[in-house]
Amino acid sequence: MLRIIKALALASLPVFFSANTFADERGDVRAQLEPKGYLYGIGLGLSQEIYKGYNRRVIPLPILGYRGEKLSVYGPFVSYELLELGDVELEVQASPRFQGFDESDSDIFLGMEERDFSMDLGAYLKYERDNWKLSVGFLRDIFNKSDGLELKAKIAKAYKFGPIFFEPNLSISHLDKNHVDYYYGVRDFEVTQSRALYQGDSAINQSIGFSVSTPIFFGGFTQLAIDYTMFDSSITDSPLVERDNNLSMRLLFSKFF
Repeated sequence: MLRIIKALALASLPVFFSANTFADERGDVRAQLEPKGYLYGIGLGLSQEIYKGYNRRVIPLPILGYRGEKLSVYGPFVSYELLELGDVELEVQASPRFQGFDESDSDIFLGMEERDFSMDLGAYLKYERDNWKLSVGFLRDIFNKSDGLELKAKIAKAYKFGPIFFEPNLSISHLDKNHVDYYYGVRDFEVTQSRALYQGDSAINQSIGFSVSTPIFFGGFTQLAIDYTMFDSSITDSPLVERDNNLSMRLLFSKFF
């Protein structure tokens, strides 16, 4: 974990402190990768679950949105730029949290209360220069399901080879005790012989991701993104959990009006 934190910190240094060596714009590759306008499309999310007996989560993602100078709407994901200070932007974000379970998802959840889907709202500081993107911020549950808080830092760089765009990224997230206990804890009335009492503590998870995008199919924009996440022991020690890592994938296709 320390190696990944160090890698993120070292990667961030040239972005923050060497701005004079870069071009004035955020980068021609990123401008092409994130064009502005009204768009529509469809997507599919597929994620390995770390819960026992719950193999995968499938999430359809209908897309109807807009990307402008300040406002960005991409399906249920919304962001708005509140303030710009030089190369740094302050942005508010709203996004769904596709987590939770009910008894039908796995035998391990029989006799447990449902853990619900929720929505998060928060703010991020974002820095973009020479095709790099660095963001640091927080998201809080606004539906009062977990009443949890996530702090997250992410760094990415976009590349282009012909009509193909690539973007590797590295991120670290801190989930507070409320979040971990809600989604991975076992309450006293939920205890069975195979499911011990468990109170979750805060967790630090690390992710490595990679996306590939292209405009060559069907007159639209196609993107495949894959993320590998390593989970903190305060999550993996839960009696509900059987894995310490997972893979998730998103396939998106969109077109401009």
